[in-house]
Amino acid sequence: MTAILYIVIAVIVFGVLIFLHEFGHFFTAKLCGIKVNEFAVGMGPALFKFQKGETRYSLRALPIGGFTAMEGEDGENNDPRAFVNRPVWQRIIVLVAGAFMNILTGFVIILIIIMLTNPIPSTTVAQFADGATSSQTGLRAGDRILSIDGAAVHINMDITLGLITSNKGKVNMQVLRGGKVVDLPAVQFPMTDDGNGGKVMARDFVVYAQQKTPGRVISYAFYWTIAMVKLVWVTILQMFTGRYSVKDLSGPVGVTAAMGQAASQSPSMLFNVVAMIAVNLGVVNLFPLPALDGGRLLFVIIEGIRRKPISRKYEGYVHLIGFALLMTLMLFVTFNDIVRLIKR
Repeated sequence: MTAILYIVIAVIVFGVLIFLHEFGHFFTAKLCGIKVNEFAVGMGPALFKFQKGETRYSLRALPIGGFTAMEGEDGENNDPRAFVNRPVWQRIIVLVAGAFMNILTGFVIILIIIMLTNPIPSTTVAQFADGATSSQTGLRAGDRILSIDGAAVHINMDITLGLITSNKGKVNMQVLRGGKVVDLPAVQFPMTDDGNGGKVMARDFVVYAQQKTPGRVISYAFYWTIAMVKLVWVTILQMFTGRYSVKDLSGPVGVTAAMGQAASQSPSMLFNVVAMIAVNLGVVNLFPLPALDGGRLLFVIIEGIRRKPISRKYEGYVHLIGFALLMTLMLFVTFNDIVRLIKR
């Protein structure tokens, strides 16, 4: 029964995130005067559909995606309201809107989590664990951390991000100490297993809490969302450096398992995972890869620079091949997710 409940939760979460993503495309398309033929949540055969005006609305059987079918989206079209005939800036807005809605959803969830949880952690060191290596290599209690390896630290999560994205065992830090900015070269931290056979630095200190105010809550939620965006980019980039591999990716099965594990711990953990999934969907969709919104966006930007479009036929071939490769990757990732679950 528990497994079924987790699957139901996952289907609802994916359904809501897909709906919001497609609604971003739909709303901005309508706002820009683009003709929308169909707004669909899910893929495959339609379970429920109705027509309102020029647009058909449908709920489809497979909860693995959705689409906003716009007139003239995939080729030449003489209709002045076709997507392909609208100004470049309008098409850019429509293409970005889906990812924006996902990231905005992540921000709202994080905002709610912060409002309902304990005081906000600061970036000022309160005390160290016994035998902390960071305190022996330059860091002191009372230091407010300003940056790690050149990356600005705005919130507590930036500290964690700065440590887990490095496996060198030491980082360069900049802190505010006694009102003065101090550079701390080669601050060392203990190493711990990252769960993928590698090592990451672990924090060996805690920070002070700070009182919640409306401005501080909004600011913290904003920078937390930015930190999640950066984490997605860093993880993808580290796949190219060999630190992570395609085998470490998770698909719907793995994400469902992660949500189930989080739900078994606390509602807060579950919503934290959902926020991360929402931000992930938004960021990944903007990658300049064929078949993704980012791939289509790249073609539109090139058209804006060249003052003329790339051949629609060749663009269609690129997206078709990209979609096939994406589906192949999804099958591979899903297979790995199932293998990991069996081995547990």
